[in-house]
Amino acid sequence: MPQPPPLPPANPYAAPLAPVETHDIEKVSLAGRGTRLGAAILDNLFLSGLAIVAAIFLPMFEKNGSEVGLVVFSVLLVAGFLVVTGFNIYYLHRDGQTLGKKAVGIRVLRSDTRHCELWRIFVLRFLPVTLLGAIPAVGFVISLVDALMIFGQERRCLHDLIADTIVVDV
Repeated sequence: MPQPPPLPPANPYAAPLAPVETHDIEKVSLAGRGTRLGAAILDNLFLSGLAIVAAIFLPMFEKNGSEVGLVVFSVLLVAGFLVVTGFNIYYLHRDGQTLGKKAVGIRVLRSDTRHCELWRIFVLRFLPVTLLGAIPAVGFVISLVDALMIFGQERRCLHDLIADTIVVDV
């Protein structure tokens, strides 16, 4: 019986045989434009709701004519703002969601569908557009362009492109 030919020596230039982690962008569904708008409105309502409550209850604290009432009122207002901000930071870190995004069922991911780190959300997604938006005269245009880019085929705003993020349905 003839012997099979010997195996060739290992090729040092061959690709490694280790498994490669892949992320499937096709498995996620991009969040709709209306859903993203709804989440942004809710996020703003959660924070501005504190100001509305403040406007309602401020006369109650002013009736006494005491500065103590205004101090207590101010402390409560700041505490409420910190609580809402704290919840947003916690959920952004844990799930990639703010309270508004959680309410409408969307979240922020990296463009390759990995979890988005908190530093990336603040430093790359939030900070650049916020700082550019604060520039007099030009800032309004940048903020408008940021918002209008949602109508592109990828449904990604300027802040999404800068941070390499996507917003998907949960």
